[in-house]
Amino acid sequence: MAKKQIRVQIFPDGQIQADVIGIKGKSCTDYIEILEQLLDAETIDSEYTEEYYEAEQVEVQQQNVNPIQTREGGK
Repeated sequence: MAKKQIRVQIFPDGQIQADVIGIKGKSCTDYIEILEQLLDAETIDSEYTEEYYEAEQVEVQQQNVNPIQTREGGK
């Protein structure tokens, strides 16, 4: 699984540039919204990387559980 990162650069003129790395699909934009709130900033320009157009793969583990058996009649 790729490492998820947010790279933030703050320039001397106060401009902020943020890059979301390793987060595939549209969920990367959720992180930009969080950064806007934390930095009290507003996005004025966006560019999507190739990762934006990729589907994020999620690992799912299945565990078999034996059902609980009860007696008839609630006893």
